[in-house]
Amino acid sequence: MADTEALLADAVGARHVLTGADIPAEYAGDESLAATRQAPAYLARPATAAEVADVLRIAGKAGIPVTARGSGTGMSGGCVPRPGGITVSFERMNRIVEVDAVNHVAVVQPGVTLDALDRQTAEHGLCYPVRLGEPTASVGGTIATNAGGMYAVRHGVTRHHVLGVEAVLASGEVVRTGGKYIKTSTGYDLTQLLVGSEGTLALVTEATLRLRPRAGHTTTVLAAFTSPEDAFRAVPPLAAEGLDPAAVEYVDLLAMAAITEDQDMGLGIPDSVRRDALAYLLVVLENHSARRLEEDVETAGGQLLDLGAADVFVLPTAAARKLTEARERAFWTAKAAGADDIVDIVVPRGELHGLLAAAHAAAEYTGSLVTGCGHAGDGNVHLSVFQPDPIRREEVLRRLFRAGLARGGTVSGEHGIGRAKKPYFLNLAGPVKVELMRRIKHAFDPGGILNPDVLFD
Repeated sequence: MADTEALLADAVGARHVLTGADIPAEYAGDESLAATRQAPAYLARPATAAEVADVLRIAGKAGIPVTARGSGTGMSGGCVPRPGGITVSFERMNRIVEVDAVNHVAVVQPGVTLDALDRQTAEHGLCYPVRLGEPTASVGGTIATNAGGMYAVRHGVTRHHVLGVEAVLASGEVVRTGGKYIKTSTGYDLTQLLVGSEGTLALVTEATLRLRPRAGHTTTVLAAFTSPEDAFRAVPPLAAEGLDPAAVEYVDLLAMAAITEDQDMGLGIPDSVRRDALAYLLVVLENHSARRLEEDVETAGGQLLDLGAADVFVLPTAAARKLTEARERAFWTAKAAGADDIVDIVVPRGELHGLLAAAHAAAEYTGSLVTGCGHAGDGNVHLSVFQPDPIRREEVLRRLFRAGLARGGTVSGEHGIGRAKKPYFLNLAGPVKVELMRRIKHAFDPGGILNPDVLFD
C-alpha cells in the first residue's frame, strides 16, 4: 500500500492523494438508493490527462481497480469504488477550455459542472441543451451515463451533443476522437462508443460539445387530467402536431402533491379541478419570437383540451420556474419521502399508458407503492418504489423492467446501469448482446481494471 501511495503521489502530487480514513465519506458512492456504499483505498485527484495516464499505468501494473468520479450525483451506483481500489476524482479538471461561438461548440474538462457551462455559454447567446435536475452534475458524469433530462424530447440526450473526446485507456495511452464537426464517415465512431460506457472502457479527460442558440422566450403550460391514462394518451398526438415542445413532463397526483408541498407553492389551480385531477402534463414551449410563442401556447392549450385535459393553465413566470425546478428535483422529494428505489425505464411514448398499467399491477401484486413522474415526451418515466422488504422490492423491480422491455423499451433511459440495475440488466438483456459488450470491454481494458463491478459481474 505504501508503494502505491508513493507512486500516486509522484503522479498527481502528494497533496492530491488521500488514503484510508482520510478519504471523505462522500467518495464512497453516489445518490443511488440501492447500491451499497464502500470506500476506496486511494483517492487521486489529477489535474491533467497526463496525470490520469500515469494513474492508470500504476493501477494496471498492480492490477488495482479504478473508478472514475465526477460530482457524485449519479443514481445507479456507477461511481461506487471497490475496497482496495483507486477513485480518480475529476474535481480539479474543471476548466472550460474554450467556447467557440463561430462553430457553436465548447471544449471542456470532465469536472466542469452543467451550471458553470450554462453561465459561460449564456454570455455568447448559446446553451448546452443537456439540462438535468441536478445542475451540479459534471459533464464527465453525464457523458458516462448518456444523461438526458427534461429537454431531451426536443434537443436529444448527451450523445447527440458530444462531438469528440480525449480519453485515457486502461493502458495509459491517450486517444482523441471526433472534433469540431457535425458529421463523419471515417471508421468506427469511438466517441459514441464511449458515451454511456459508465467508465468501463476509458476515462474521458476532455470533451467537445455541440451548443445551440439560446431561446429568448419561454412559457410553461400545465394541463390537468382526470386519469393518468388520458394524460399519457395525449402525449403522442401533442408531439406530432408540429409545436416541437421543449419539454413534456408527466406528474401523477401523489408526485404533484409532494412537489408542491415540498416547495410550498400555489399554482392557482381551482379546487374543483384539483379534486378531480389524477395526473398532469407540464409542457414547456420555447421560441425566439414572442409573437410565435404566443401562437404556440394558444395552439397547445386548444390541443390539450381536445385531447382530454380537464383544464389548461398558462403558469406565471415565477410559478413556472418553481414548478419546473421542483419537477427536475423530484428525486430529492421522493428520497425525503422515504422511497426505497427509483427506476428510469424508457419505452416508446405510445406505450406509456401500458407501462403505467403494468406498474400499478406490479405494485398491487407486491403490496408496494409505485408513484412518480417522467419525461413523457420521450417515453422516459421515473417511478419511485416504496417497498422496504428487499425480496418484494426485487420482485416489483423485476416486473417493472420486464414490462418495459415487453413494450419495446429498456431498463434505463438516462441514469445508467451502474451497480444498482446490473442484476436486472444481465438477466433481461439478450445473451448475444451482453457477450459482445464483454468482448468490447476486453478490447479496451484487457486487465479489467476500469469500473469492474459496473455493467458486468
